[in-house]
Amino acid sequence: MAEAAPDRPPVVAVMVTYRPAVDQALALVDALAPQVDRVVVVDNGSPADDVAALRDLVAAYGGELVALGANLGIASAQNVGIARARELGARLVLLSDQDSLPAPDMVDRLRAGLATAAERGPVAAVGPITTDERNEGAALLFSDHRWGPRRADIPATDGALVPVTFLIASGCLVDVAALDVVGDMDEALFIDHVDLEWGLRARRAGFALYGVVGARLAHALGDETRRIAGRRRAVHLHSPTRNYYMARNTVALVRGDLLPTAWRWGYAAWITKYSVFYVLAVAPRAQRLRLLVRGLADGLRGRTGPLATARR
Repeated sequence: MAEAAPDRPPVVAVMVTYRPAVDQALALVDALAPQVDRVVVVDNGSPADDVAALRDLVAAYGGELVALGANLGIASAQNVGIARARELGARLVLLSDQDSLPAPDMVDRLRAGLATAAERGPVAAVGPITTDERNEGAALLFSDHRWGPRRADIPATDGALVPVTFLIASGCLVDVAALDVVGDMDEALFIDHVDLEWGLRARRAGFALYGVVGARLAHALGDETRRIAGRRRAVHLHSPTRNYYMARNTVALVRGDLLPTAWRWGYAAWITKYSVFYVLAVAPRAQRLRLLVRGLADGLRGRTGPLATARR
């Protein structure tokens, strides 16, 4: 990677894939490559043909692919990518999921936002105003409220910084120096709440996190959305397996020491509503019930890791 100017610290994009649609991956790499110094794709166990296609695709842009050979979870894949970014001399790491698409100027706007935020004090990361157009473009940016994070108010001022509780991983521009202090992503969680847990650790270590108004990212959250009577916005639906991780990891956070007391009660109430909704309203109900109960139980037991081999 070529040496960057002192006022433009090098950025490596770490893109995690798992059985991606190749055309979707092409669009993402095509959008990311011109904005960063290098793209590193970490594949979490996709079929060999897909991995080969991805490797050729990324190589055409001067990037590289790391094939893990199995699904080790989002946190492990991010940590592998971050380690490789460090080897390449990155001072900033841009995390990306396969189901996102950044605006052409997103990284430049994030760089500017990070520089402005650093004038206020230690900052761990900044992120874009992330929207899911399936849900009326509602911003996926969350700030502190009494019972836990809630959607943040987004000012109209271009370049404004919005203090947030945590940042959705995709599109998050992380300062490597902050990683040195905060540490890597928690691999024991495997998937779900990984970004929340890291954000809470970063804030406990004295760092701030911000959303940058004007930096834009389109992101598809969940497998689909569904309208629910009485709700302003649609609900993002996930697979039964993700129900397990969400239940387990929410209980783990509630039992841990990162959440304020009121937030523990708030998350306990939320995972109760979440579980009841999925069991009553989303097929296959019996499978979801089994996995939600197992997730809640494993969270109470302190079991972690992938579902099939959740370890003590």
